[in-house]
Parts: sequence; structure tokens; C-alpha cells
Amino acid sequence: MITASIVTYRTDVDELCTVVSCLSNSLVDKIYIVDNSPSDRLRETVNSFCGEIEYIYGHGNVGYGSAHNIAIRKSITLGAAYHIVINPDIYFDAGVVEKLSAYMEAEPKIGQLMPRVVYPNGELQYLCKLLPTPIDLIGRRFPLLKSYAKQRNYRFEMRASNYDQIMEVPFLSGCFMFLRVDALQKTGGFDDRYFMYCEDMDLCRRIGMAGYKTVYYPSVEIVHAHKKESYKSRSMLRQHIKSAVRYFNTWGWLFDSYRRRINKMIRKQYE
Repeated sequence: MITASIVTYRTDVDELCTVVSCLSNSLVDKIYIVDNSPSDRLRETVNSFCGEIEYIYGHGNVGYGSAHNIAIRKSITLGAAYHIVINPDIYFDAGVVEKLSAYMEAEPKIGQLMPRVVYPNGELQYLCKLLPTPIDLIGRRFPLLKSYAKQRNYRFEMRASNYDQIMEVPFLSGCFMFLRVDALQKTGGFDDRYFMYCEDMDLCRRIGMAGYKTVYYPSVEIVHAHKKESYKSRSMLRQHIKSAVRYFNTWGWLFDSYRRRINKMIRKQYE
């Protein structure tokens, strides 16, 4: 069984209809729409959808990871083998979920799989990343020394790999996470302390620490209309900074032996 969850917050109706259609026309057995919005205006739209879709509302704006956890707990109860965490601004062609699930079935050590991700214009999104140092995150957001920041970002985003091969990656974007439910059970899912941002980074790390691999699989492709809200909104920027501080307080700022070991191993393979 494959389940999926979409977290919404004042989400565009057409956008939601598109991603639900993509999931409904795949191997996904059950879709959870977890609505963090201040009103349930999406309820009528969701009720018009066909298929096994559950609309969850009334818990308040608990944040991105916590809202997905509501659905993940339901998926575990159902006995699902795989769960997809997916943003509402995603769409893809037929066969994507089928190919991802087949690859996961053949590779039981993989805890998370992510396909090739592109913008609507076809441009590649560089979403495979090393575990970040504070300099990596600060340099991406506040590039005071542009040439140095560009060089670090090139390495941080693993661009030397050319994104044309299946590869193990320490940190994969949370926009589309094809997850093994056993790995979610072992890690406990997302850390509820992160309201928004860095929760995907934290989960990827804990999946790796639990003995599973996070893998980039470019044999299939999805489209992500990425909005980069923290670059447009001061409140989202503050939230991003708060989450980054929480992440480094948890795992280490300058001294992080796990980060050093994993990043060194990955760079040796793909640089």
C-alpha cells in the first residue's frame, strides 16, 4: 500500500486539483490532505474529488512537519509500505510513482527516494545537498562574498555529480519525499519542534543515522513550481533562521562528527 499527504495553507485550488489528479492516477491508494488554513474553504473542493481521499482540518496551523505527521501516523495504522510527502505545487506524468515504488521494492536499504526535479520551464533544480555547515546556510541567504559563496554552494548542492546518475545523498528536498514507512517508524517522522524549514534536513539525517539510505533517482522526473517564500517574506525568513538555529543547536554548529564523516564519504564518490 502507498499513501500520500499534502499539507495546505491557503493553497490555490487549481494547484491542489492538479497534484491530487497526478496522485489519483497512480499507484497511490490513499491521499491525506491536511489543511492548516484558518478556514476550511478547501473542504468542498476536496469532497468533489474521486478516490480514497481524507480531508483533515481543525488542528490549527501546526506547521509543515507536524501536519504531515498526522497523515504519517494514519499511514502506519493502515499498514502502508510507502508514504509520499508532497508539496501542492508539484505535478508529474503517469508512471512516476510506479517506477519509484519498483525501485524501492528492489532496494530495501533505501529509506527515502527523490526523483529528478525541474521548474515548469524544464530547468533543473539542484536539490541534492550535503549536510550543511552554518556557513553553507548563511552564505546561500546572505552572500557577502559572492565568489566564495558560489564556490561553497556548488559543492553543497553536489553539482559536480551532474545530477545524471543514481546516487546516495545526505539531504534531499522535502518537496517530494518517497519514504519507506519502516524508516518513518524508526525515526518517528518529522520533528514537531520545526514549524517550517529544516524539518526535511533533520529527517534525512535521522533516516541515515537509522541505517537507511537517501537516494536521488533521476530516471523519473517531476515538476516543482518552487516559490522560495523565505526570500520574499520577512516572517518566513525569520522562521527559516529560527529553524536553522534549532537544527545546529541539536546537531552541532562547528563540531559535528557525523556531518564531517558523511559529507567526506559522499564527496569522495561524486566529486
